[in-house]
Amino acid sequence: MAPTHHRADLWIRHVGPPPADPAARLLCFPHAGGAATAYFPLAAELGDAVELLAVQYPGRQDRYGEPAIDTVEGLADRIRPQLAAWSDRPLVLFGHSMGAIVAYEVLRWMTSAPGARPSGLIVSGRRAPGVAWPDAVHRGGDEALIAELRALSGTSSVVLDDPEMLEMILPALRADYHAIETYRHRPGPELTIPVTALVGEEDPKAPVADVKGWEQHTSGAFDLRTFPGGHFYLNDRWPAVAGAIRGALAACGGA
Repeated sequence: MAPTHHRADLWIRHVGPPPADPAARLLCFPHAGGAATAYFPLAAELGDAVELLAVQYPGRQDRYGEPAIDTVEGLADRIRPQLAAWSDRPLVLFGHSMGAIVAYEVLRWMTSAPGARPSGLIVSGRRAPGVAWPDAVHRGGDEALIAELRALSGTSSVVLDDPEMLEMILPALRADYHAIETYRHRPGPELTIPVTALVGEEDPKAPVADVKGWEQHTSGAFDLRTFPGGHFYLNDRWPAVAGAIRGALAACGGA
């Protein structure tokens, strides 16, 4: 029987061994073209105090045979029902780049719904939802996508220089870029929970001033943390990122 799109073991994965008695859960949302395994370095830094989970979008790794979803709303609609299975402990969502917007859209439509109520949001490398930006990489061909990956330095050159590996990742990557570049913020409920925003000081995709705009999307507390580096600043600074996440979890009543 083919797997369904709503099984939690397809959508939400443990990253590393689950701790015996974690104080909190952190659910991570990958960037465009990314997968749950991108968060293994964070799991190593956080240790046993936090149960680290990550979303696995369709169309990559062990979900390679499934069609990728090419809208943020489509991803959020399918992820949202999975959170109920993880609501017995404090749950905070964390997303980098596209993942920040997907996490936000998962959360904002849960404010009046029964069930899981995540207690915080941590966003990374993404300008505020309402900030317009003329992105159009998804309208180009494969070379435009590859050039974008090289410019952002978030994908190994081993992958980018291997035609067979590129052939495997490009369909999901193209769908992800379509999803995030066609995303438009819609009027609707905003967050009431604490939001922490992390960003690289030289990020060409998320200027610090535009990241600060996340403050307008919650009535809860807001904190902005900057780090040296560009869009994938976290790949060189996982210990510092983990420290900022621990602080955000504590502010949300978690670890």
